[in-house]
Amino acid sequence: MSFAPPPPGRPRVAIYVSRVLNQHLFCPTIFHDSSEMLSVDLFSQGGFFGSPHHSLRVTLVYLLRTNRPAYCSIPPEQLFSFLSYPHLVLGDFNLYYPLADPCRCLSERECIISARYLDAAFDIPYHLLNTPGVYTRFPFDTITRPSVLDLAFANTAVSTLISSWDRPLPSTGSGHVPCVITLRPPAIMLCPPTPSRPFSTCTQWERHWMPSPRYPTRQSPCPAPGVDGSTSPLPALPPS
Repeated sequence: MSFAPPPPGRPRVAIYVSRVLNQHLFCPTIFHDSSEMLSVDLFSQGGFFGSPHHSLRVTLVYLLRTNRPAYCSIPPEQLFSFLSYPHLVLGDFNLYYPLADPCRCLSERECIISARYLDAAFDIPYHLLNTPGVYTRFPFDTITRPSVLDLAFANTAVSTLISSWDRPLPSTGSGHVPCVITLRPPAIMLCPPTPSRPFSTCTQWERHWMPSPRYPTRQSPCPAPGVDGSTSPLPALPPS
């Protein structure tokens, strides 16, 4: 268990490592300049899940709104950086963004603030793991709308190891629900890529919801044969 050095008051972020994992891996804690950011590096001599990477970094953040020009306590350049080994960045970002919550009406200021962080992540690139529209915070009152404040990002080195992102656990008592990220060996998820449809052949509804190339999302697990939604017909059966 590790806590970021707290400011006057209470710790903002903490990381717990199970004893079983700690017996097999070397897990040093990395403290940053901000008390709202904490990382742990996991080292494995045999590599992670059959990959050539022997290191995996997990960074936990808790962004605070401020009156400074950046509007948040941690600049995006400090959160997202190019690393050749797997890196997960997750936590309570306190940001509203259309890609994570497409049905929410955002103000111009909310779009400007969140775009700085999402653009910095996608330019490296980091991939957003959240399922769009799946809420992570449920207010206790019946007036405030649920929201998506807890975000998870994975860089390219670890995105192929991500099996799923989900929130199967109940509330932690603060209105937020825990988000579970499952990692698996890449060989289990490998499948032939499905050719994408030309944009000109998509319907108006499909064009509206098609992700922008600037904002990549993690590919879903491979669909069952014949139900991938493509318009190409199934191969004809040979005559009997």
